[in-house]
Amino acid sequence: MPAIEQDNPYTLEIIKSSLIAIGDEMFAAMSRTSMSPIIYEALDYSVGVTDAKGDLIAQGNGTTVFLGMIDSLVEDILAKFQGNIYEGDVFVGNDPYSGGGTHLCDVAIAKPVFFNDQLVAFTVNKAHWVDVGGMSPGSFTTNASEIFQEGIQLPTVKIFEKGDALDSVIDILKANIRMPESSMGDFWAGMAANNVGEGRLHDLFSKYGEHTVKRAMDELLEYGETMIAAEIRKLPKGSFYAEDWIDDDGLGDEPLKVCVKIDITEDKFVADFSGSAPQALGPINTSRSGLVSAVRTIFKAMTNPKIPANGGCFRALEVICPEETVFSAKRPAPVSTYWETMLYAEDLIWKALAEHIPERLSAGHLLSVCAFILSGTHPATGEPTILVGPLVGGWGAMKDRDGLNGQFSIADGETYNFPVEITEARYGVKVNQYAFHNEDGGFGRYQGGKGNYLEYEVCCEEAFFTGSFGRFKFPPWGVDGGLQGSSNYVEILRGGQPCDPPEIYGKAARVPLKKGDVVRMVTATGGGWGDPSLRSPQAVAEDLKNGYITSEQAQRVYGR
Repeated sequence: MPAIEQDNPYTLEIIKSSLIAIGDEMFAAMSRTSMSPIIYEALDYSVGVTDAKGDLIAQGNGTTVFLGMIDSLVEDILAKFQGNIYEGDVFVGNDPYSGGGTHLCDVAIAKPVFFNDQLVAFTVNKAHWVDVGGMSPGSFTTNASEIFQEGIQLPTVKIFEKGDALDSVIDILKANIRMPESSMGDFWAGMAANNVGEGRLHDLFSKYGEHTVKRAMDELLEYGETMIAAEIRKLPKGSFYAEDWIDDDGLGDEPLKVCVKIDITEDKFVADFSGSAPQALGPINTSRSGLVSAVRTIFKAMTNPKIPANGGCFRALEVICPEETVFSAKRPAPVSTYWETMLYAEDLIWKALAEHIPERLSAGHLLSVCAFILSGTHPATGEPTILVGPLVGGWGAMKDRDGLNGQFSIADGETYNFPVEITEARYGVKVNQYAFHNEDGGFGRYQGGKGNYLEYEVCCEEAFFTGSFGRFKFPPWGVDGGLQGSSNYVEILRGGQPCDPPEIYGKAARVPLKKGDVVRMVTATGGGWGDPSLRSPQAVAEDLKNGYITSEQAQRVYGR
């Protein structure tokens, strides 16, 4: 059947909607075929399609932290493999310093798409693998001093060439992974997702012709640019500044200053991170691609969060940062807990503009992914287990409502909890408690959303806990007289009982545990908005009824 070569607006709209739908279908395919709960339950991955030049055309739902990384990977492939890209090739990479990398656990797979022997697009996915080697099970830790301790590095290499698997590369991968069946299962799930996208793109090009589909791609980019430009004109104009402190780098105790200066004009949004702390010795560094992705996420939230993301949405955005800061680390700096710094890039812009765009931005939220690893053996099977996951916590209040309770950090986007049944069955731990807490913090006219307790009891003879819980020392910020929130932290209960003094961590690296020990993970309550004395008696009464505050807090904070 001959292609429909037509440029009428109806056909172009159909193609544009189809391109966006490809991202959604790829996302579903990966969820259905993966082997790890971090992917099929938590949805810690993202998928997308770029054009032949590497411009992002469509991205499925998933982890927002990857918003600036799919197109960066393709740009790296195009630069590195000029004239050496063939139909049937597949590329894999996790390099934090190029190719849109974050930390080594986040592995990207890209497949070039050809039509009539011409390169027309790429399908890409990026997912968190449970383990990629390194000195710690789960492949991230809080006390690494160089990237070589964090796992195998894949500097964007071919893993398939002209349709044939490069078995030597696959063998190297398997040999460096503690649980190769799980991680390689997720690799094949990524391959399946990319193949779904490739098939749908072939259908479009075959039906409508190369010229028409490429024009639709260009129009998608122009649409994104136009829609965002209209929103930039509504933003407050001028210069805005914010600074904050990261708890520490994991190796030392000293806090690290970070800051941003924002300049907004009628057609430009510039975020300048000059003056932020130099590259750290510990693994809280993030790379420039992580910085760009973070800024893209908050920029999209402030302008037009409703339209599907594509490369055109970010043409008015400029990110400035000197080399070798905590936001622009260079090899061989460790980066395995990169989210602790990357998310400050979003939070600084958020903090600088919250009072100026109160209809879009809240007070400070839990910020940290609060990611953890609990490694041990399954008490029923004796098989090794690596439980890896993010946690939920409180978001800040807004100018006219309370904050949201028990939500994932802005980094995680469309991610989800592990069901208790999955956790206990797959990993052999016991979930003792999963509940909102009422620790001090987040009081205001409108109260910050509540953080959570999550308790895991160890059921095997020996286990190890690693976790990075930022905003341990510097809780979420309040706005307009609202009080700061509470802190993220971990408490170890030996034999299920509190220690004296308490065994509390903001960052923990391979803490040894015995059977009966309990890991209590506590996430932050968000910052409050407005003077607490202005909170209505009805709202205070409702807080007491729901257990969000105690009677002592009601009397002490609200005088009721």
